[in-house]
Amino acid sequence: MDMIKIACLGLSGVMMGLLLRQVKSPLTEVVSLCTCLLIIFYSVTRLEFVLDLIETAGDYLSLEESYFRILMKIVGITYIADFSAALCRDAGYSAVASQIEIFGKISILAVSSPILMALLETVFSFLEG
Repeated sequence: MDMIKIACLGLSGVMMGLLLRQVKSPLTEVVSLCTCLLIIFYSVTRLEFVLDLIETAGDYLSLEESYFRILMKIVGITYIADFSAALCRDAGYSAVASQIEIFGKISILAVSSPILMALLETVFSFLEG
């Protein structure tokens, strides 16, 4: 049922944006931004369920808690970078959107470096032994 609400909100925002675009209103970008912000705030409220699910999976897999923190940071960086880049691209600033995406990828690489180092250590220990 929540998906229907979000779909209706998104479609309503698009319809208002299209109507405002026909009259060349500068509010077109504002409507797009407000619609996106409403959807993202609603999504954040649903994030608690996902975090509980990941924590439960972590208990079954008995992995280090730091790996799940890194995973959550990566998910957050991805979501924020994608959201910001889409808004910039929608406003006509595709160069800025591309730079946000590049910075997001570099940030993910930096955040995931402890996992990459642990993976390399594991591979080297298998090769040595």
